[in-house]
Amino acid sequence: MDSTKLLHPFVFYLSAALAIFRLCGLSPFTIDLDDQTTMHFWTSNHRRFNKPNLVMIHGYGGDARWQFFYQVGSLSRNFNLYVPDLLFFGQSSSKRSGRTDAFQARCLAECLKRFGVDKFSVYSISYGGFVAYRMAEICPEEVEKVVIVSSGVGCSDDQIEEQIKKIGRDPAEILLPKNPQDLRLLVNLSVYKCKPLRWLPDFFLQEFINVMVNHQRKEKLELLEHLLAKKALINLPILTQETLLVWGDQDNVFPLGPRSRVKIIKEMGHAANIESPDAVNELITSFVLGRSKRDIPSDSEKFNFSQVC
Repeated sequence: MDSTKLLHPFVFYLSAALAIFRLCGLSPFTIDLDDQTTMHFWTSNHRRFNKPNLVMIHGYGGDARWQFFYQVGSLSRNFNLYVPDLLFFGQSSSKRSGRTDAFQARCLAECLKRFGVDKFSVYSISYGGFVAYRMAEICPEEVEKVVIVSSGVGCSDDQIEEQIKKIGRDPAEILLPKNPQDLRLLVNLSVYKCKPLRWLPDFFLQEFINVMVNHQRKEKLELLEHLLAKKALINLPILTQETLLVWGDQDNVFPLGPRSRVKIIKEMGHAANIESPDAVNELITSFVLGRSKRDIPSDSEKFNFSQVC
């Protein structure tokens, strides 16, 4: 069979994601920070001053368009959205040597400044949580509220090593899969309720790897190596912003410890943005807009990041 015909389902999905973003009033923008670094965004066409600004920061499993496909529709009704591709994902790139979450955060903050965004809240998932935490740290006046979903920001070295042993594989082989079998393993670890790749043929999954994973693969691997090599921050800086953590009780990537104080969504795995987008959107909206307190931890449920994982 002609290989171009085999790609049609994958191309259709990407086209559908593109159409959804545009139907939600978002357009693509590219910002050259300098002659070395370029960041790609999806942003609201019409920035309304009666809506707060929300920055959505994706994780490792693809670019912003892929990860937030199920969420932009609902969130765009309540927020001016700024949805970047992090560096080395999607159409964002850099020739500079920076591979830290702090470098990502500084570049993202500079882009928002150039957009004229002086106040915003941040919603992040997985690896994006590391970037969001750094943004809140370095931009205390600009960042108003922080939502971090399924992210091991506060994990200790021992906790990370224990989880790696539990999975039994090199994290790079899973987070940067080379073949359909490893991609299936990654999704099975991330999703609890169903097995979304069960009926997808290997050629479709391999094309996803070719497009989403292998593009800037070397740089993605260097990002991962930095996270795994650095020592956990025992004394994490205390954020001044109101912060909400959201987890799935069946998260097998960054499982929670019993002392954590967070909002836990039942029967949900690591990929909350895909598995329970409506529940996550409701939490984000009620927390950032302050419309409802029924789903948010009370003052008696204060937590610190050293207790997470």
